[in-house]
Amino acid sequence: MSANTQIVESFWLARPSTTVAPDLLGCTLVRQFPDGETIRGMIVETEAYAPGDPACHAYRQRTPRNEAMFGAAGISYVYLIYGMYHCFNVVTDAEGVASAVLIRALQLDAPPKGFAAIPEKKLLRLAAGPGKLCKVLEIDRTLSGFPLGADQPLRLEHRSEDFQQAVEEGTINFVQTTRIGITKGIDLSWRWYLGNCTAVSQL
Repeated sequence: MSANTQIVESFWLARPSTTVAPDLLGCTLVRQFPDGETIRGMIVETEAYAPGDPACHAYRQRTPRNEAMFGAAGISYVYLIYGMYHCFNVVTDAEGVASAVLIRALQLDAPPKGFAAIPEKKLLRLAAGPGKLCKVLEIDRTLSGFPLGADQPLRLEHRSEDFQQAVEEGTINFVQTTRIGITKGIDLSWRWYLGNCTAVSQL
């Protein structure tokens, strides 16, 4: 499908995370490195976290760890789990409202440096999980709290016209289900992913 390099505007993200999360499917996350290397991946799986949600990091109180969640829509929120895996989120809703979308999986456009020799089957799943995609894109907490706009290390681009048309025609379908890897708020159907996509994370 033809690419769309139009940057996702902050006002487009200034909506509830449960609205933004499915709308981010088909958008592209771009990682720009200082040496000029660029990694592009289509978002194929998301989860929403919002106020009043017991699984949300900001459910109890505002802390240095979750401070970015209270920022303006369109900034990054990166946190560390199990002391080794980073997770990348897009902050949504109004400033002061702790709301974000976890990007769970990407379908990479091409193999990054250092991965060119891996089999195609493994390439398809190289970013199939929040920790895996952060490892491949070298995303860590130093990238938390930054705007996801043009000329930034991380940016978001809108869906291509071809992708949007396929969604409207029903040839691409979204699946909505409960979130995974959490112990609270497990009854909320706030996870979305592309149906029949091999790059989606596994349970």
